[in-house]
Amino acid sequence: MSAGYGFGGGFALIVVLFILLIIVGASYC
Repeated sequence: MSAGYGFGGGFALIVVLFILLIIVGASYC
């Protein structure tokens, strides 16, 4: 079980989704 890869991948995915959310929010505001 590669916990490092799982945590890193999950963290990266959350960061990407968070950035996209900020961009979309800024576009609509």
